[in-house]
Amino acid sequence: VQLQASGGGLVQAGGSLRLSCVVSGRTFSTYAVGWFRQAPGTEREFIAAITWISGSIYYAGSVKDRITISRDIAKNTVYLQMNNLKPEDTAVYYCASHRSTRYVPADGLQVSGSYDYWGQGTQVTVSS
Repeated sequence: VQLQASGGGLVQAGGSLRLSCVVSGRTFSTYAVGWFRQAPGTEREFIAAITWISGSIYYAGSVKDRITISRDIAKNTVYLQMNNLKPEDTAVYYCASHRSTRYVPADGLQVSGSYDYWGQGTQVTVSS
């Protein structure tokens, strides 16, 4: 499984960005796709996840009012719409794939270590 993240860039505070993550390869065992971010000197932080078949959605409480995760199965793509961006949102954003054939509880999808495949990341920089 390969993941390709794109859509990052430089934006002013209050602006919006939509990140995309294309999933390719042997995707039949993909249970969920998650988005994480990592700023310099910090740990990788969970942002959102969506299950591939049912479309169940999970958000981190710190950003849930400003982001929307969605998927387009026909395009094998997961999107992360981010609005009202703030300087503290500056980070490298990664998408990742969780592989499973069984139900995974929500807390299992919020831990970076539970994901099997990772994209290369896309830089988001928010200027004040």
